[in-house]
Amino acid sequence: MIPLAVFWFFPMFVSIWLSFTNWDYISPTFDYVGVENYTTTLTSADFYQALWNTALFAVMTIIPTIIIGLLLALLLRKGLKGETWFRAFLFSPWITPMVAMSIVWTWIYEPDVGLMNQVLGWFHLPQPDWLTDSDTAIWAIIIVTVWKNAGWAMLFYSDALSKIPNDLYEVSHLEGASGLQRIKTVVLPLVSPTTLFLAIVSAINAIQAYDQIQVMTQGGPSGSTRTLLYLYYQMAFEQFQMGQATALATIIVVFTMLLSLIMFYASKRWVHY
Repeated sequence: MIPLAVFWFFPMFVSIWLSFTNWDYISPTFDYVGVENYTTTLTSADFYQALWNTALFAVMTIIPTIIIGLLLALLLRKGLKGETWFRAFLFSPWITPMVAMSIVWTWIYEPDVGLMNQVLGWFHLPQPDWLTDSDTAIWAIIIVTVWKNAGWAMLFYSDALSKIPNDLYEVSHLEGASGLQRIKTVVLPLVSPTTLFLAIVSAINAIQAYDQIQVMTQGGPSGSTRTLLYLYYQMAFEQFQMGQATALATIIVVFTMLLSLIMFYASKRWVHY
């Protein structure tokens, strides 16, 4: 409790207190402005653009990560030769630092000599300016994030699949269930607690995404990749509006709590223990 109090609860209370001031991060003095920081933030166009970017980023990283992770786990469950090595390779992006990985992917997305556009060129497909076009920049970051997280999800699903009794598979086989029917009636219900866990953790990670955005786009172009957390960084450490930034941080915490509660409540209908 002592580390939690010192490094979590106390800073949170200080942050909430600062959100009612106009502190500029440098001046030793400040004034109380009440809820002005909250009203300014909640009526800002930048806030709603960042909120939309965050929602899009979260949805489009959570769903593919869960689907790809489950498919990889099902594939490796077939007892392929060298299964351990495959799992190690697929998991390796998760333990790779996001900053280093983002630098490599920046080279891959390079419009003229990058690997991505070269591959697209082989199939005579459009070769966009991935990180400098506001229509594609957010999707470029989504691809990197899914690529990093899919192996992590696979590891959890592999553990969940290993705990499903073989008797259930045998019964479904005797009942004449097809492979897809077995996945629907046996696999999906019994790995649903893992799905809930991955969904909540992935949602929190999506809201807190920063490294790949800072390295690859710095929130641009034209704010198309600026999420709520990156907007907080810009307010606090570029514009030195610490009062408004901490108000935004408080809003982010509230959003995260509400999202987790909604997911827990909705899970009662589809999670089976």
